[in-house]
Amino acid sequence: MKCLVSRHTVRETLGTVFQRMSVEGVIKCKAAVLWEQKQPFSIEEIEVAPPKTKEVRIKILATGICRTDDHVIKGTMVSKFPVIVGHEATGIVESTGEGVTTVQPGDKVIPLFLPQCRECNACRNPDGNLCIRSDITGRGVLADGTTRFTCKGKPVYHFMNTSTFTEYTVVDESSVAKIDDAAPPEKVCLIGCGFSTGYGAAVKTGKVKPGSTCVVFGLGGVGLSVIMGCKSAGASRIIGIDLNKDKFEKAMAVGATECISPKESTKPISEVLSEMTGNNVGYTFEVIGHLETMIDALASCHMNYGTSVVVGAPPSAKMLTYDPMLLFTGRTWKGCVFGGLKSRDDVPKLVTEFLAKKFDLDQLITHVLPFKKINEGFELLNSGQSIRTVLTF
Repeated sequence: MKCLVSRHTVRETLGTVFQRMSVEGVIKCKAAVLWEQKQPFSIEEIEVAPPKTKEVRIKILATGICRTDDHVIKGTMVSKFPVIVGHEATGIVESTGEGVTTVQPGDKVIPLFLPQCRECNACRNPDGNLCIRSDITGRGVLADGTTRFTCKGKPVYHFMNTSTFTEYTVVDESSVAKIDDAAPPEKVCLIGCGFSTGYGAAVKTGKVKPGSTCVVFGLGGVGLSVIMGCKSAGASRIIGIDLNKDKFEKAMAVGATECISPKESTKPISEVLSEMTGNNVGYTFEVIGHLETMIDALASCHMNYGTSVVVGAPPSAKMLTYDPMLLFTGRTWKGCVFGGLKSRDDVPKLVTEFLAKKFDLDQLITHVLPFKKINEGFELLNSGQSIRTVLTF
């Protein structure tokens, strides 16, 4: 005889179990700790303290490996050590601190590296999203100035309000979004960073118009997501650019109409694109984070009405030099964090759109590995073999 249990019953049961677990206070679990720069991750047993007021403790189900995490390893992004990085994940709320009203134990959630407090100027402005509670300077602590992680008696720092390379994490309530229970965690975790950053850059920041011509510099996971956003917005021509021609097939599969390598011509890429399109590139997107390509992308959009969007995170402590005539003639140059999306508002909507098959995240996921193989996942990233590797627990 089959036993039929509703999703709500399962959720209520999970909530009860998690509430019982929270009575124990500190949770001991496995995490990938980065003790210092340019070293591999070390799988350690850590202690995760219970959530304080307005905080949420989350059991991580799946987490993606993003280039931003690698920036910490290589030292191109500021961080305190030891640290637990990772910022693209799906999980279940294990327990909540006092005053939390938007989620409860058992809820499926996505942690948000870009918070949305809904109170600061950026959150209250309809065009803003860079919440004042964001940690892009490497503070490594939660709102009260302390960490919830310890390992071998030492405090371990948080990363970008999230820290998802661990079985359990603690985040501020402003850094978590409740999502549909039906969402597959190993897929929708990409909505926590890579997909949303690219997709939003096209539809929200760039505001791509139907029938336009778009050019995307860099065909990694975020670049492919930009292409998907341009296609969703109705662009009639989407040109992908990358030095690695092996990436062209996947770019075409997600919506690019053609792909080129800058190595194919001795002319500046802006001239090549002008000739290809009859000088009609409306939008360009730099999704690499190189200063030279930012200038190339700016020069490649139409000199009068073109818009160029900086999507790739630039290297820290570097200055950019460019010809101001590139802007004087009328071009618009914009940047964006998380695609300009308001995290707590827009992430649940994107999950719903995914479930309605408005876009396909399978195209972006090339590898799924158990959490303990995290170092192998980063090897795949650095060798160019993966677009997105997802770690499951």
